Amino acid sequence: MKILTIAGFNKNRFAPFIIEQVDALKQLGFEVDYFGVRGKGMLGYLSNLNPMKDKISDYQPDLIHAHYGLSGLLANLQRSIPVVTTYHGSDIHSGGKSLLLSKQSIRLSAFNIFVSEWLLKQSGYRGDRQRIIPCGIDTVVFCPIERSEARKSLGWSLDKKYVLFSGAYDIEVKNSPLAKKAIEMVEGVQLVELNGYTREQVNLIMNAVDCLLLTSFREGSPQVIKEALACGTPIVSVGVADVEKLTSGIDGCYITNYDAAEIAGKIRLALTFQGKTNGRSRIFECNLSNDYIAKQVAEVYELALKNNTK
Repeated sequence: MKILTIAGFNKNRFAPFIIEQVDALKQLGFEVDYFGVRGKGMLGYLSNLNPMKDKISDYQPDLIHAHYGLSGLLANLQRSIPVVTTYHGSDIHSGGKSLLLSKQSIRLSAFNIFVSEWLLKQSGYRGDRQRIIPCGIDTVVFCPIERSEARKSLGWSLDKKYVLFSGAYDIEVKNSPLAKKAIEMVEGVQLVELNGYTREQVNLIMNAVDCLLLTSFREGSPQVIKEALACGTPIVSVGVADVEKLTSGIDGCYITNYDAAEIAGKIRLALTFQGKTNGRSRIFECNLSNDYIAKQVAEVYELALKNNTK
């Protein structure tokens, strides 16, 4: 089966979790090519319509898999090839115009994938052309490494306390001001911004820090939480999306509210946690490895093609 993956390409690259999913699908025997969307907002996306149609004409895919609602809506502006759309978070939970356009994509797509049950509820969709399939984790890249070994590789101090923030400081939805306020209440801790690293570097950093901190206002199904679990890294997080479900019952993982003092208290608990958490076992228990997720996506492809012939 030939699949055309359509996703944003404004930073001259596709999101790592999309590439990793495509690679896992290729391992299952799918032929996959990409079409990168440049531009922002509906007008920016519409400027890609003719180039997209040219790509479809040249490649002749059996199915299109679009990532995020705007890409899904763009892909559905042609009606000859069935479209599967995955909704990752901001396309739904941002509300407003983003949600409105995503709802149009949901209506037009042959099948829809939501990365968490919470996101499906936020979408308001009640039809049966949907599956909840989170993005998977590359459990080869993301794996436990001794903290001291990781720190030596990064040139970090062996004695200092480090807390990893869940994304770039300038992404508003990540809520970095709250994280910084909480960190100021914990003596002798350095907050590390997760921005601009390769996947291998992120794995080293995950293993080098004392804990991961997530304070986002909204999330779909945050990859950074699953990556930390795969590394056995302690976690302090607000209870957004499926985080509480993923971390429930794991020693070294702490759910907090949006109060800086409470977050600081949970960080102190995480700093006292010794060794690795049992998070890696949770990844496999929940079938969140890329190879398993790819099999679920493959089942959706079959359903989409079957529905399209009715």
